[in-house]
Amino acid sequence: MKHHVSSGEGGASPTSRIADTETLPAATSTVGQRRRLSHERQQPRELSTHLAPLERVRLARDPNRPQTQDYIDGLLRDFFEIHGDRRFGDDGAIIAGMGYLGRAAVAIAGHQRGRSTAERLRRNFGKPHPEGYRKAARVFELAERFGLPLITFIDTQGAEPGVGAEERGQSEAIAANLELMSRMTVPIIACVIGEGGSGGALALGIGNRILMQENACYAVITPEGCAAILWREAGPEKVGEAAAALKLSAPDLLALGIIDEIVAEPPGGAQSDPSAAIATLGKAITLQLDRLQRLTPMALRRDRERKFAGIGAAFLTSAGPRQA
Repeated sequence: MKHHVSSGEGGASPTSRIADTETLPAATSTVGQRRRLSHERQQPRELSTHLAPLERVRLARDPNRPQTQDYIDGLLRDFFEIHGDRRFGDDGAIIAGMGYLGRAAVAIAGHQRGRSTAERLRRNFGKPHPEGYRKAARVFELAERFGLPLITFIDTQGAEPGVGAEERGQSEAIAANLELMSRMTVPIIACVIGEGGSGGALALGIGNRILMQENACYAVITPEGCAAILWREAGPEKVGEAAAALKLSAPDLLALGIIDEIVAEPPGGAQSDPSAAIATLGKAITLQLDRLQRLTPMALRRDRERKFAGIGAAFLTSAGPRQA
């Protein structure tokens, strides 16, 4: 079931990556485009039809967008955060714990990018190491054990690609989370609140329902990375072409059946009115949670299996995959 809410990598130094998360190619910062973006921010219901994919990426990456900690502070009470994976250490790129959403006890896991330079370094720019995903898995297991609904917040360019992360089993940690979420028998709601990139995002994304904010993006790779691989070029034109081809926007992903609901943002994006954005997403989560809690534990698992097994089915024919 699809719904639309209409209410209102690796080798760069940490400090050099700050700019990478805040800027896009020069074409997105020209005077004309800035004026157009400013005008569109005053036209809330025109955002979905008039923003180019690359401009939507810019909004998704805005450091002033609400992050996981903001949603926890705004929606939950008595939140108890857990730390560490009981193997290697703690990872600030993932926040995980339990709290109350209204009167319901829930489990929470989400990416945290940080805002100040010091916090971004501590959070590794929202790129989790294996210990971050294993910390999230601890919360998944607690949710399953105590029958708590699980809510995840997705906001990362991807998992940490460094040598240390690979040595500690990055791919295994992500795969283990995919397997664990797939077999859970509690309601799972995944919320894409900013930039959702690659397996680093998917490791928190196996939900019965996937909600996506209007100006968030969700893709297998960043537009810059895609352009560099396909065309050996990361200039503005090719990056914009890649962003369009990736179908990373909420309307595209809803049409493809990958997400289940688009959550409206305030005029100008979630960063323009964080309190309103948090409240709107909270209402969407509560509504979906009320629906899912009517299902039995095994029905929840089967519902999740059907959802992911059906992704892409519309693009298959009796002769096999449709040719491009």
